[in-house]
Amino acid sequence: MKATPENQRTLLDIADLDRRITQTERARTKPAQGARINELAALRQRQLGELTTLTGVLDDAKAELSRLESDVALAAQRRDKDAERLAVATDPKQAQALENEIESLGRRISMLEDSELDVMGGVEEAQTAVDAQQALIDQTQAEGAGLTAAAKADIAAATTEGEHLARDRAALAASVAADLLAEYERRASRGIGVGLLRRGICEGCQMVLAGTDMNDVRRAAPDDVLSCPECGAILVRTDESGL
Repeated sequence: MKATPENQRTLLDIADLDRRITQTERARTKPAQGARINELAALRQRQLGELTTLTGVLDDAKAELSRLESDVALAAQRRDKDAERLAVATDPKQAQALENEIESLGRRISMLEDSELDVMGGVEEAQTAVDAQQALIDQTQAEGAGLTAAAKADIAAATTEGEHLARDRAALAASVAADLLAEYERRASRGIGVGLLRRGICEGCQMVLAGTDMNDVRRAAPDDVLSCPECGAILVRTDESGL
């Protein structure tokens, strides 16, 4: 294949743009924050599951406290009614029975109130645990929101840069012979498309060309399209090639 030295050197610029386009595409589709965002999403799911469990414990404790408060209120109401009846009772036996029931209700109310205090402590502990878990979730969500915003900004920047690079590449590609460009793209799709020969080294694969290969390069015409014997890339010659 034949191609002007200028066209061959342009392939180096196109290859550089292709490398940068690949980088921006990676930044657009796989932002640096992605892994941590995924970790935080999984962490938040676990934290929400723990919050559900803790909330269940709190709800049970509140329900138990409500039941005890209701029992205390009913016992106190019954005791007060018995006290009213005792105040007007004329039958000694009835009065004694009312006194016994009032005493029994008093003991029950005292026991219920003791239990009520214990359960109130449990409610406070459960509420503290729920609040602490919610704080962890809020912290996780805040970090995730910050990283998501940063990722969106990076994606937008990468998208814009990619569009600029694609326009620059199209302009350069238009200046290169179609068959040369197609050959470069074919080779690039399989590995290294083009490499600069600098001081006897192919910069595509960083391999030193053997003496016989260098002699072949020296004998080639300037418009010959050469290949690196190591990596198969189009070998571009300049004043730095060491010929």
